[in-house]
Parts: sequence; structure tokens; C-alpha cells
Amino acid sequence: MKKYTVGGLFVGIGGVELGFKKAGMKVVWANEFDKNACKTYRANFNHILYEEDIHKLDPSELESVDIITGGFPCQAFSVAGNRKGFSDPRGNLFFEIVRIIEGLTEKPKALLLENVKNFYSHDNRNTYKVVHNTLEQLGYSVFTAILNTADHSDIPQNRERTFIVCFRNEVHWRLSSEMLCSTDFDKRFPPKKLNVRKHIKEILFSEKVDSRYYYTSKNYMYKKLEESIKSRDTVYQWRRVYVRENQSNMCPTLTANMGTGGHNVPLIMDDFGIRKLTPRECLRFQGYPDSFILPDEVSISQQYKQAGNSVTVPIIKILAEAIKKSLDKKYINC
Repeated sequence: MKKYTVGGLFVGIGGVELGFKKAGMKVVWANEFDKNACKTYRANFNHILYEEDIHKLDPSELESVDIITGGFPCQAFSVAGNRKGFSDPRGNLFFEIVRIIEGLTEKPKALLLENVKNFYSHDNRNTYKVVHNTLEQLGYSVFTAILNTADHSDIPQNRERTFIVCFRNEVHWRLSSEMLCSTDFDKRFPPKKLNVRKHIKEILFSEKVDSRYYYTSKNYMYKKLEESIKSRDTVYQWRRVYVRENQSNMCPTLTANMGTGGHNVPLIMDDFGIRKLTPRECLRFQGYPDSFILPDEVSISQQYKQAGNSVTVPIIKILAEAIKKSLDKKYINC
């Protein structure tokens, strides 16, 4: 059986790569600039990691791969940010992905790109249209959908993200009578919704965790937390000045700033009091196994940031499996 190769851009701690590995792919190389994310990545993967600014990455020195993945920075498009889009330097990083694709000895057979939900509607969809048209100009078919972790996996986190999947030399696939990757993928995407979801108690630690995660009367907002947090069947959020209650048995969207103390902090009530989710629990809400290493030299705040910036691994695995089956139709079963 063919083992498709993968190259990852903007990999963070490797959620996309882990999903592709679980789908039977071989990750060959990856690129990440954040030094703390690189520490966590290296603790969990042993393939080549280029720790450098993507602007300095030379595609002629990269091994050509079957699939390129890229969760390019979302702050330029997120409703939580300034939503400046391509006018923000971070928004222009999409074109670095394009530069890498064009500079490889052989263009990848498929692409998987990921961004925040708002990316799709940003600037009356003009931002997305630029990306869509650019990918088509590279010769790729383009499939796009907004998927929610809670709908397409058994993880009870409300997390909507835009996913873009592309296949090489298949822009006009609808006009072709051949069996192409896109012909098959069109039947698989978006994936079906699941009706089974874990209870949050299956993800949370049942025993008492480190005291650093608990709130006490010494905390300025403790009285408000005590008044608002009553159910043990959901994850709450501290939103600077008030507590937000989420749908029962649901975790709100985990964010990169949830470990900074003042905003979007995910909270629960257990047998021992009111506390934050631990970084390990946050990774569980992203579908990471407990065998995934959180290095001691990476601070707690950085661990929260890494979990909040990550993708949900089971969603990636589902998409990777669909991509693999569609690639097989063209390159194996033909």
C-alpha cells in the first residue's frame, strides 16, 4: 500500500501532522517559527523540523511531498482579532504557502489548509475569493467547508474552522469523464455529522488537580464565579468581567489567550471547587492522546496557548482518510 508523504507549514505543536499520521501517512518535514511550539513538536515527532521564519524557507531545498498542509495564522481574519485580512502582514502568509508550492521540484498532489470560521466570510468573502482563485491558478480543484468539532467528532468542543482541500491538475474536474481525486472526494466532503459525543466528564480529570488551577476567595472574581458556576455538566468561561455559561456538556472554543488569566479562561466545578481546565485537559478537548508530551521547559501559559492554537486531531484524521481514499482512486486503483 502506498504511504503518502506530507510536508507541514505553520505546524504549531503538530495537530495536523498527528492526524495525518493516524491516517497512515508519513510526515517528511515540517516548518514552525515559534520556539516554544518547536520544543513541544520535537518532543513528539522525529522527522525534520525547520525552525525558522517561513519567508526564509527555500522550497528548492525541501523534499517534494504528496501533500502539503498549512494552518496559516488566523489572527488577521479572526473575530477575536482586528480582522484586517491581507492588510495585516500575518494575512499575507498565505502567499508564502503559494511560494513554497511553486518552488518545489514537483507540486504536491493535494493540499489541506485550515483557518478560523470567519476567514470564509471575511471582507464579504473577497479574502476567500482571492485564496480560491489563486489555488485554481496553481492548477488545483478547491473544496471548502466550515466544520465544527462537536458535529464531526466525538469531542464535545464547539469549534468551527474553515477547511480547504485541493487536488493537483483538477481545476476542470466536473467536465472530465475520468475518475479523478476530486470526483471521489466530492462524495466524501464535507464528512457526515456524528450523533455520538463524549461527556465532558470522560475528558476531565476525576481526581483533584494541582492547587494552582483552583480559585479561592483570594481571587478578586471568586464571588462572581461562585454565584454563576452551578453545573458540573458544562465548561464555563471567564470573560473579563462576567461568567459565560455554555451549552450543557459542551466546551467553548479554546483560544490562544486562555492561559493569560483575564479572558476566555475555561472553568469547571468539580468535587474540590471551581478551577481552570488544565493544559492536559485542553489537549484532550482537542483530541490529543495523553501520550502526547508537554515538555517541562515549556511554561503553563505557553501550553495553554499551544492547545488553543491547535486543531482538533480527530477532524484532521477524518479529512486525511478521505484525502487518502481519493488519491488512491487516481494513483493506485487506476
